[in-house]
Amino acid sequence: MATRLVTRRDLLKTGAAGSLALLTAKRTLAQNSGRPPNIIFIMADDMGYADVACYGRPDLRTPNIDGLATRGVRLLQGYANSAVCTATRVGLITGRYQYRLRVGLEEPLATASPIGLPPAHPTLPSLLKKSGYATALVGKWHLGTLPNFGPLQSGYDQFFGFRGGAVDYYSHNGTDQKPDLWDNDVPVERAGYMTQLLGDRAVQVVNAYAKERRPFFISLHFNAPHWPWEAPGDEAESQRIRATGLVHYDGGSQKTYQRMIAELDTQIGRVVGALRSSGTIDNTIVAVAIPQLTEAFDAPLVWIGWTITAYQLVQLVMMPVAGDSMTCAPQPASRPA
Repeated sequence: MATRLVTRRDLLKTGAAGSLALLTAKRTLAQNSGRPPNIIFIMADDMGYADVACYGRPDLRTPNIDGLATRGVRLLQGYANSAVCTATRVGLITGRYQYRLRVGLEEPLATASPIGLPPAHPTLPSLLKKSGYATALVGKWHLGTLPNFGPLQSGYDQFFGFRGGAVDYYSHNGTDQKPDLWDNDVPVERAGYMTQLLGDRAVQVVNAYAKERRPFFISLHFNAPHWPWEAPGDEAESQRIRATGLVHYDGGSQKTYQRMIAELDTQIGRVVGALRSSGTIDNTIVAVAIPQLTEAFDAPLVWIGWTITAYQLVQLVMMPVAGDSMTCAPQPASRPA
């Protein structure tokens, strides 16, 4: 098979086409409703590109993500700007090549690192905020710690989640074994499974913003299905690894990984349900992306053996929900050569 080299110019053209598609959807919704569209950007963490049913995983049911794909746009050949946590988030929030910023060179960004995203740097939430949007981050930050860095310092009106690269799903401790759950800039304690707690807060934020009748931008950045391998009901496993700094090389299984993804899908369904019940669904863009490295139980690794992909194929489902006018029937995902 002939190999075609992709030039930097070709890559930039492709990226511009994707941005134009999102902008077109945004303008269409705004014209139909007479007010700016709401945006919810949902991101999973360390999940394989084929780990949902509409991308070809035969042993997993993800009806809520699949529903977004059926009523929206499903991209099959996009690539993430990076295959690792912090660099991916730098590119997403700034819209720039991540290595133009010092923080984008860090992987992993250590909990005690003095490096972070400069608060003065323009970001997607800060620019939307200037345009009248309410902005919220629910979930993972991983772009620097207080007092110098944080979501509230970089354009978000409110934040509920964790600041480090990983947390235990039950204790909510980070890799340093210190609590890492925050409500704005205040550390908090909450009982429950992290994926469900993030879903709870996202639903609350949607309902609150709907009552205010303001356009809103919500970044919903789940940690699922990032290690440690803990699904709903696995509190005993959380206790077992509590003193290890979340080292979990001897844990997990395909079944556990699947249950973690199933819960992620359930919470996404709850958020879409909140949009519907609050009457905001007809003026909201929902995007779901998985733009990071693969892990031990991801579908590509089941097929080809354990490795870390340097160029992670990104799954993106984008759903301009108004009118359900854009349809895309689920098909098997194409696999990289």
